[in-house]
Amino acid sequence: MGGDHGPSVVVPAVFEFLQHDRDCAAILVGRAEELQPFLVMADAALAGRLAVQHASEVVDMHDPVATALRLKKDSSMRVMANLVKEGRADGAVSAGNTGALMAVSRFVLKTLPGIDRPAIATTLPTLRGHTYVLDLGANVDCAPEHLLQFGIMGAMLASALEHDARPSVGLLNIGEEDIKGNEVVKRAGELLKDSGLNFIGNVEGDDIYKGTADVVVCDGFVGNVALKTSEGLARMISTFLREEFARNPLTKLAGLFALPVLKAFKARVDPRRYNGASLLGLKGVVVKSHGSADVFAYRHALEQAAEAARQNLPEKIAARMATVPAVQSEPTLCD
Repeated sequence: MGGDHGPSVVVPAVFEFLQHDRDCAAILVGRAEELQPFLVMADAALAGRLAVQHASEVVDMHDPVATALRLKKDSSMRVMANLVKEGRADGAVSAGNTGALMAVSRFVLKTLPGIDRPAIATTLPTLRGHTYVLDLGANVDCAPEHLLQFGIMGAMLASALEHDARPSVGLLNIGEEDIKGNEVVKRAGELLKDSGLNFIGNVEGDDIYKGTADVVVCDGFVGNVALKTSEGLARMISTFLREEFARNPLTKLAGLFALPVLKAFKARVDPRRYNGASLLGLKGVVVKSHGSADVFAYRHALEQAAEAARQNLPEKIAARMATVPAVQSEPTLCD
């Protein structure tokens, strides 16, 4: 029910997803009277793998977290999380209010043993393919052990979705040297070195798009700034290209000849292909879709959730955390 478009995007995206993934079924959670008109578009084969779970309330995009938790106990978001908790669903996808989704999911599903704070992870395109970055805003102030946990969760995510037994992990910093960064980051680097992960050390901002590491770890403040800066840069480049090609008849003609290259470039960096941010550290698979996602983008988020569920991602994170020795917390600047 959430996001900018609600059922008008979500339901067709589910149809496309089920057409391509015949091993999955879907439960549409929301106000049944609003969902039913869209279901007439489903053919008989899809209808057999579709169910509707009525939820009388909706968490609005601007609802405070407290409202979602305390006042809207029959919201589609809350009912969806309960389906995962009860084992009736293997994963959940929502385009709704991010803060509310994290809070509701954490309240209902709880965190895995050894995980203090869930993190938001997503993929970004790189020169070598793509990389996983976390945290992207769930945790602004972090201790070193939290960054260690992010590294483990990110490595398990990359391993599950990319089928890579030892993905490389980098710690986002202001320099590659071990002496760079604040005390939190330096201590986190030490913990990651001793973690048994394929830790390659510190990476800088430009390394994200070089594809230097399969997983890039940072706190939520830094990660969110990096993500929003990247989105703004992408929009600026796109706008500049359109303006330059529209400048005069000659540049318009050049744009016509360059159209195949421009289309290939657009497809390569299309943010819809990277839609879907995993909420890691929970006792269940939860994926956050961008609120403005169209059918193509939302389908990608569904595919990501399905693969994470198939790979038993929460169980793998829990198993890996069980092998990590307890970390003695030290006083830090953000304590």
